[in-house]
Amino acid sequence: MMGQIAFGSVLMVISVLIAGQAVWALEAAFARWSRWLMHAPHRPKLVLVVVATSLAVLAMLTASVWLWAATFHLLGVFASFEESMYFTLVTFTTLGYGDVLMPRDWRILGGMAAANGLLNFGLMTAFMVEALRHVRVRQIEFTKG
Repeated sequence: MMGQIAFGSVLMVISVLIAGQAVWALEAAFARWSRWLMHAPHRPKLVLVVVATSLAVLAMLTASVWLWAATFHLLGVFASFEESMYFTLVTFTTLGYGDVLMPRDWRILGGMAAANGLLNFGLMTAFMVEALRHVRVRQIEFTKG
C-alpha cells in the first residue's frame, strides 16, 4: 500500500511539473505577444487566447494521461496499452464507467490517478480563466491609458 502511495505521488508530481511547463510556455508566449494582444481589435485576440490556452491545456492533460497509461502498461496492470489508456482516460476525467476495473492489487494507484486528474483539471481551469482575465484587463487598461 505505501509503495503505491509513494509511486503514485511521484507520478502526480511529474504530472504537475508537466502542467507547470505548459503554463510557463504559455506565459512566455503571451509575454512575447503582449503588445500585439493589447491593440484593437480585442475580441478576435481574446478568442485566440482561449484557443491557445485550451490547446496547451489539452496537450498537458494528454501528456499526463499518457504518463499514467504508460505506467499502468509497464507495470502489467492491464493486458494491453489500449486498455491502460482507456482506463486512464476514464479515471483521469473521473467519468468512471466501471467497465474496465483496476485489479485489486493496484486500486490505490487508480484512485491516485483520479485525484491527479481532478487536480489537473482544476488547476488548468483556473489557469484558463486567469489568462483570459489578465489579457482582458490589460486590454482595458491599454485602451484607457
